[in-house]
Amino acid sequence: MIDLRSDTVTLPTPEMREAIARAELGDDVYGEDPTVNQLEAMAAAAMGKEAALLVASGTMGNLIAMLVHCARGTKAVLGARAHTYLYEAGGAAALGGVVLTPIRNTDDGEFALDELKAELETPSDPHFAPHALVAMENTHNRCGGEAVGLAHMDAVAELAHRHGLGVHLDGARIFNAALALETTPKEIASVADTVQFCLSKGLASPVGSLVCGSREFIGRAHRTRKVLGGGMRQAGIIAAAGIIALTSMVDRLAEDHQNARALAQGFGLVAGINVRPVANRTNMVVFEVDGDADASRRFASAMKQRGVLISPRDPTSFRVVTHYGISRADIDRAVAAAAQAAGEVFGD
Repeated sequence: MIDLRSDTVTLPTPEMREAIARAELGDDVYGEDPTVNQLEAMAAAAMGKEAALLVASGTMGNLIAMLVHCARGTKAVLGARAHTYLYEAGGAAALGGVVLTPIRNTDDGEFALDELKAELETPSDPHFAPHALVAMENTHNRCGGEAVGLAHMDAVAELAHRHGLGVHLDGARIFNAALALETTPKEIASVADTVQFCLSKGLASPVGSLVCGSREFIGRAHRTRKVLGGGMRQAGIIAAAGIIALTSMVDRLAEDHQNARALAQGFGLVAGINVRPVANRTNMVVFEVDGDADASRRFASAMKQRGVLISPRDPTSFRVVTHYGISRADIDRAVAAAAQAAGEVFGD
């Protein structure tokens, strides 16, 4: 089965499995797991921050960051298509009393800057929740995996800092963004006060994310992680795979991007499939299919019958994601399957 639903379906590499088996361990709640400590130091250095904290997931990382940045009853301003707004169960609102305030995203993952500016310039008034944070996302999942340009990120951060607000970056796939933008993760993260990135997506680690920021911030984040039940003990078995992810899996992301471009090109030649264009393609392809929701379901079923799994987005659109374990031969098979499935479902 060719599983293109997400880059979260990757399996750990043999090197990761070996590192997990041989990891030097300790109690991380006491700060005594040497493998965790090594990974956190590596992550902080990669993002250009003072410190880092290992957490269970990207959702937990973003939640911790928002709870530390925002007091109860304050606003976190974020994109209307942001993963944190749409797909993280409203955690910051439910658990922290944070007022999640969406601003329109353009199709390329940017904020509508005029709307962001107007929101941040809302006069102080006891009727309104005060602002505390602006949160960005790069790459932008809901906008086709687009790598958002540094100039836009700089403009957003400048607006936020002008108003005395913190800036958080959901950088779940920041290494993909850096590759697409021909820069470094550190350069992207430099516009934000804090950043979260995932080990368990394109980097193929089985679990884990890192939150990075100042030492003072990470100290507070450590306490918040404990409140959320995220204090892990011999977490070096997670960190060991994460170290391999950072040292051995970053450069190979270029293969995923090449495969995504080939997939987009191939799908774009299939009648009944309309690929959404992106300026800076990473490892995602979003496409719409002709017909109604029923036709869309039949197309997904026809793809599965041909050994290809795809992820529905909207009633008539899908997302496919390339990742470790997907070869160029798999891409060719997926394109052939799409042509056959489309002919079956959309053909006369």
